[in-house]
Amino acid sequence: MTYQPPTALPRDLLGDEEIQRALADHDFGRVFRLARDRANISYSRIAAECDIKPERVGTLARGRGRITTFSKIVQIADALRVPGHMVGLAPRPWEADGGHAHTPSSQIGPTLRRRTVLQVATSTGLAAALPALHRPTAPARITTGHVQQLRQRTARLRRLDEILGGGDTYRVYLAEYQATKAELRTGSFTDQSRRLLVSLLSEQAQQAGWAAFDGGRHADAAALYEESKAAAREAGDSDLLGNGYAFLAYQTADSREAVQIATASCATITGETPATVQALLHERMAWACAVAGDADSTQRALDAARAALASAQPGEPQPDWAAWVDPTELDIMTGRCWTELRRPLRAVPVLTRALHAYSDHNARDKALYLTWLADSYLTAGEVEEAARVTGRALDLAAGVASVRPQQRLAPVLAKLRAHQGVGPVREVLEKAV
Repeated sequence: MTYQPPTALPRDLLGDEEIQRALADHDFGRVFRLARDRANISYSRIAAECDIKPERVGTLARGRGRITTFSKIVQIADALRVPGHMVGLAPRPWEADGGHAHTPSSQIGPTLRRRTVLQVATSTGLAAALPALHRPTAPARITTGHVQQLRQRTARLRRLDEILGGGDTYRVYLAEYQATKAELRTGSFTDQSRRLLVSLLSEQAQQAGWAAFDGGRHADAAALYEESKAAAREAGDSDLLGNGYAFLAYQTADSREAVQIATASCATITGETPATVQALLHERMAWACAVAGDADSTQRALDAARAALASAQPGEPQPDWAAWVDPTELDIMTGRCWTELRRPLRAVPVLTRALHAYSDHNARDKALYLTWLADSYLTAGEVEEAARVTGRALDLAAGVASVRPQQRLAPVLAKLRAHQGVGPVREVLEKAV
């Protein structure tokens, strides 16, 4: 008989919409409160099973604080027997027996296991089931070859970000990160294979953090970026350490702090840093300076990014996580920076040229970049052009599981409302309703 903790949440409670929302948001305080009120599971029992201090459980249940450490999220979810897909994880090992049933897993055939996977796919999207279906099985002793397989898989999963927003990809990337973390806890290694797997963990934390940021989970993103930095330091991977800083700078609201973090990011650059990584860190520095209103520092950072790209030697290996940085992407960032600095004569030509070469396949990113072009047209007084570009951005952003296009469109539309007497503006404002 499969052991069940006494705090295992009943099926009817797991089927409740309110608790499902709380689990999806990792709002365990609300989960604890609902478990007590609706299933009579005391806070002391929850504390004992989840290895949390009783006073901490009560504090969380009162809505004060959050669980942000992902290892703790896994621990709580397993203690409460919460299916992995409800909290953004791959199916847990104990789910092979249906989670709450007492049938030994050895008696469950492949048909039932397949049905369980399909139920996960139906409820959360097929992508959420991918880590469980296709991740290579870890050998008893982790080899460098196994880590390379996982790295290639991480690169393939990264391609989802080209067509899907963070709302769709976050759980996929988080599950992959958690699976690697589990291998690090339980596996046997050589020094080299462990270092390589820790480096991969850092990369996966950044990938999950980016999806969290794109999906509007900024606190989760920041926590993942910090974990990625810690892993990069442990692995001695200065490139990923620099990128961890760059990600944090990109989402930091305080512009002065963002410049400081971006400066720390660029300080990791050495003569061994690949060209695309150098360019990426410099362009993030340019963005931080532009938001801070420092045009001279913005120009210097953009020049450094362009020089880095130009220095790349044919055939020089570049990490997959930075391979998307190319002259077109740098033009996009250049145009964004000059838009932020209210220099439309510089921004409009470079953005127009770059966006002409940018595929509609990348709907989220193209929608985002069009908002900066629209903003620059407004700064230049070209209201009709701003309306045309905004309408295009609205079309591309429709149905994209990312909060960022709408966040960028909102201020542009607000500026356009001052010109709603103009025909093209009125049309785009009606489309936006």
